[in-house]
Amino acid sequence: MKMAQGVTVQINDPKKLESIRQREIDIIKERIEMILSSGANVILTTKGIDDLCTKFFIEKGAMAVRRCKKEDLKRICKATGATLLLTLANLDGDESFDTSFLGYADEVAQERISDEELILFKGCKVPQTASIILRGANSLMLEEMERSIHDALCAVKRTLEANAVVPGGGAVEAALSIYLENFAITLGSREQLAIAQYAEALLVIPKTLAINAALDATDLVAKLRAHHNAAQRDPSKKNLSWSGLDLIGGKIRNNTEAGVLEPSQGKLKCLQFATEAAITILRIDDLFKLNPKPEPVRGEDY
Repeated sequence: MKMAQGVTVQINDPKKLESIRQREIDIIKERIEMILSSGANVILTTKGIDDLCTKFFIEKGAMAVRRCKKEDLKRICKATGATLLLTLANLDGDESFDTSFLGYADEVAQERISDEELILFKGCKVPQTASIILRGANSLMLEEMERSIHDALCAVKRTLEANAVVPGGGAVEAALSIYLENFAITLGSREQLAIAQYAEALLVIPKTLAINAALDATDLVAKLRAHHNAAQRDPSKKNLSWSGLDLIGGKIRNNTEAGVLEPSQGKLKCLQFATEAAITILRIDDLFKLNPKPEPVRGEDY
């Protein structure tokens, strides 16, 4: 006979069946009391919770949540300081539950947000942990919002890793373009052409920003280049080196003062990968292209 906990037993005396079932219920009750006696009042599990266990939890005034995702449990453990347990067995062969396994949160409540019932953990042990709940008109809008939030968080992450920022709005690309153009003039070899083309390619970023904002890219990029050229030639105009595009006002401004910044690590990686891609393409001497296999004519053999 297979019991509720998945254990299969062979019974010769039917009179002992009821006592075995009762003992199984007692084992479940002992486990629940062991967990609750440690001070736990919220229990989360990836498995199911039957009516019998739910009755025990309700009698003790505890909240039990079943069918939780393992990824969610890991995040909750990290936020509350709890320990994710696979079993109650210890090294001695017995079952035990220590208070050190418990996490802490000021409040755990179930709230209805839109059409979903969510369990919110408030005031967790690790204050740096937070959840962002997005609400939108449809799934497409929510997916776009999620991508935007993800990009913003990645930018913050890169900034904290590099501990340095640079002005945004095409300021870095325009400054590098001017610097490389001036440097290319000092060379008397064919490298001058490659550096000049690299400097011109950098202007794609500010031009694309202006076009996406429905602005005159030619006029804005020309003004931006003039600002950075003056900053590199005249030491008294060094403050113009922070100049970038103002895509809302359609003008050039000091993006450092305006708070339009980018992580320096991301900017370095972009330039590095773009340079490596260009070098790889230039190293290709020949291109071999196979002609497509002719399709067989009806009546001919394949």
